[in-house]
Amino acid sequence: MAKLVIVESPAKAKTIGKYLGKGYKVTASMGHIRDLPASQLGIDVEHGYKPHYITIKGKAKLVRELKDEAKKSDGVLLATDPDREGEAISWHLANVLGLDPAAPNRITFDEITKKGVQEGMAHPRAIDMNLFNAQQARRELDRLVGYKLSPFLWRKVRRGLSAGRVQSVAVRLIRDRELEIDAFKPDEYWNIDAEFGKGKTAFTARLAAGADGKKLTVTNREQADAILAALDGKDYTVTQVDKGRRRRVPPPPFITSTLQQEASRRFGFSATRTMRAAQTLYEGVEIAGHGAIGLITYMRTDSLRISDEAVAAAKEYIGGRWGERYICPVKRKYKSRSATAAQDAHEAIRPSTPGLTPDEVEQSLSGDTARLYRLIWSRFMASQMADCEQDTVSVGITAGDYLFRASGYQVAFDGYTALYEEATDDKEKKETALPPLEQGQKLALEQLHADQKFTQPPPLYTEATLIHALEENGIGRPSTYAPIITTIVDRGYVERDGKKLRTTPLGQAVNQVMLEQFPDIVDVTFSADMEKRLDTVENGTANWVDTVDEFYQGFAKSLEQAEKNMEGKRIKVADIPTDEVCEKCGKPMVIKSGRYGKFLACSGFPDCKNTRPLVRDTGGLCPLCGGHMLQRKSAKGRIYYGCGNFPTCKFMTWDEPVPETCPNCGATLFKKRGTLYCAKEGCGFSKPVEKK
Repeated sequence: MAKLVIVESPAKAKTIGKYLGKGYKVTASMGHIRDLPASQLGIDVEHGYKPHYITIKGKAKLVRELKDEAKKSDGVLLATDPDREGEAISWHLANVLGLDPAAPNRITFDEITKKGVQEGMAHPRAIDMNLFNAQQARRELDRLVGYKLSPFLWRKVRRGLSAGRVQSVAVRLIRDRELEIDAFKPDEYWNIDAEFGKGKTAFTARLAAGADGKKLTVTNREQADAILAALDGKDYTVTQVDKGRRRRVPPPPFITSTLQQEASRRFGFSATRTMRAAQTLYEGVEIAGHGAIGLITYMRTDSLRISDEAVAAAKEYIGGRWGERYICPVKRKYKSRSATAAQDAHEAIRPSTPGLTPDEVEQSLSGDTARLYRLIWSRFMASQMADCEQDTVSVGITAGDYLFRASGYQVAFDGYTALYEEATDDKEKKETALPPLEQGQKLALEQLHADQKFTQPPPLYTEATLIHALEENGIGRPSTYAPIITTIVDRGYVERDGKKLRTTPLGQAVNQVMLEQFPDIVDVTFSADMEKRLDTVENGTANWVDTVDEFYQGFAKSLEQAEKNMEGKRIKVADIPTDEVCEKCGKPMVIKSGRYGKFLACSGFPDCKNTRPLVRDTGGLCPLCGGHMLQRKSAKGRIYYGCGNFPTCKFMTWDEPVPETCPNCGATLFKKRGTLYCAKEGCGFSKPVEKK
């Protein structure tokens, strides 16, 4: 008889099955098999917060099949993911299959390679009840908030609403940033720049101080004009030259949050899209010459630890590819944010086989997985490479009673930058190289100009910067960043505007209620402290029931008080005005939000109940009839493009129309993945999308 090994997904089962071979049968639970019931609270608050777990709808047949397989097997091993969520799945499987949670039937794989699977199989253990209880506590906290708070929001804001414990904090962060921007009052300042040289010797120096060396700030045109006048005809002399060498240390390998941020900046990936591709890379893909193999280590981690074996493999590759000088001469140790041993059990996200290059992988992979593997591989390899060394120069240039400064650098040794440069949200002007300059040298002024500037407010959050803020403030954990953003967007509290995140009128109304009536739940410090308390449950130093009770007692009092405070009151969700006019009564149309998204409605409601879908004209034209191509949403929320002459013309496509027209026939071009093509019948024109 074979041993039964249960994992979450068929892809993971296939990869692991390849390494285990005969004597084992690997099957998938398809994620969780049990959860709290959807139609009721499912928690006995009066009797120790006892949860009532039921089989998830649609999973009954699968559970029966797993039970049958377990009976026929020579033992069962639970090999779900190595985190709180994975531990919970294993606990539920053990209970359903009649296994002893204290028996050594739990195994984990930090990487799904031959070595990783052998390592996991060699160290079976009991289910970690502290890890499970931490997850159970989080699940109950979220359920208590959601099921107790949602009916309140139905009555006070709008029917069908729901609120999440951590998601509410994320909405508050986004809204606070918007209010900060609205309240921002810009300050005027002027930059006075002197330009010297021509061509390759050209450089710019900026006014920095008076001749006494004290910092000089120019705040209005009168000051700027007076300085320009004082500098008229003055000689410019190099009075200070400071040379040095600085080292740039490579960034550490990725953890979950930094991977999501970098993929967002470089590729425009949402956090969910990033984690979907990372999950595929972890669970295993078919690679020519290697078969099914997990390409990266576990991708939900906040640890920066790297195994000695991985470091050695990376340095061996670096030496062979770039030479010995490019190998970091010491073992770098990066300090992880996580303080718990359980959180530091994983390594950072790295290639499971460092010698397997992106070029080799891309012979079998494409799309998101290929791009993400190259990113993870490059970042990890760079972390084991030598520092980048730069020769720096800073010069002071005196003219009359004023001092200008310029700085620059030249790369003395590129080090890790031969492979990788970190993306950034900072759009400030970067340093450039300066020509050779000597103290006492006279400079020929090419141009002197003053430019008016204003201080800028902080930018709106993007997914990348919101994840960074959540991590910085200790809100959520690696497995929660992507679901947090997905949830607040799906609920209609936040919308994407390009890369930026904005609250909707509905999100603003809910946030207002939460701030006024449940300040603890949306308080950043309180939420971060709750995460720390969950960590103490994971460490075994706190009881999960006590942790839930401590939270719930305060929350229940807040809810009771909120009912009194808002008795007879209801928050109105603001409508968004438009220039469109109702064709039935002539009143302005407004944009409203419903459970299926935004739509246009007459402002004369309830006297006039006219509504119509909210569509965006893409500017493109239909290849069949020449009608305007409109952006629409399917019933499941997916964006598609259809002809405005529907139902007379039924042309639709998932591919986005672009402003560019076909050079052959003049029709609108459409974008599909990395290709622009003409959809007009018989044309056949296509070309690759130009990279920016």
